[in-house]
Amino acid sequence: MFKHEKQFLNNLQVKVERPNPQYAVLMQEQLGGGNGELKAALQYLSQSFRVKDQAIKDLFLDIGTEELSHMEIVVETINLLNGHNVNHESVGAGEIETHVLAGLAPVLVNSSGAPWSGNYVTVTGDLVADILSNIASEQRAKVVYEYLYRQINDKEVRNTIDFLLNREEAHNALFREALNKVKDTGSNKDFGVTEDSKLYFDLSTPGKYFNEPNTTAPSFAGTRK
Repeated sequence: MFKHEKQFLNNLQVKVERPNPQYAVLMQEQLGGGNGELKAALQYLSQSFRVKDQAIKDLFLDIGTEELSHMEIVVETINLLNGHNVNHESVGAGEIETHVLAGLAPVLVNSSGAPWSGNYVTVTGDLVADILSNIASEQRAKVVYEYLYRQINDKEVRNTIDFLLNREEAHNALFREALNKVKDTGSNKDFGVTEDSKLYFDLSTPGKYFNEPNTTAPSFAGTRK
C-alpha cells in the first residue's frame, strides 16, 4: 500500500532561484529518461514481486517507494523551472512537448522528447543479476545527476540535485550489501563455477598490458594465451 505524505522526503524544500525552461528540459532526463526516477521505481518494485527473502524484498519495496518520492521532487523542480507561461521559444534545444502538448504539465519524456519506455526496466527473477543491475542503475543515475549539477547554474536546483545524488549513493550501498548476502546463490551458484570462470585470456598485442613491463594479470584469474 502506498501513502502520499504532503511534505517532501527529509523535509526537503524544493525551490528554484528563477524560472528557466531550458533547465527544466535538462531535468526531464531524470523524469522520463532511461536512468531516471520512474525507471528506478518500477524496476525495484517489479523485481520485488518474486523475492522470497523478506529482508531483500522489503529493501526493494522501500527503495522503489523512495524513488517514487524522488520522481515527485524532480517533477516539482521541473514545474518551478518552467514557470507559468507556455512559450516554446524559451526552449533553445531539447524537448518542447510540455509547451506544445501538455500545457507545462511534466510528461514522461526524456530531455530529447523521447517517451518513457517499459524497456528501461530490467527484471530477471535472479537475485544476483537483478541486484547487479540495480547497482549499475544507481551508478548511472549518479552520473546523470553529476552532469546536471555541472550544467545547471541555479543554487536551489543544485541543492535538490545534491540531495538526490547522495540518496542514489545510499541506495547503491544498500544494494551492494544485499549482493554480499546472496553472492553465492542463483546464477552464481549454478553457472560459471568451473575453472574456465577463473581464466583471463591475454589477447592484447603488441606486448602485455600496453608494454608495461611490471604489470601482472588480474589477481582473480590465471592467464591463457
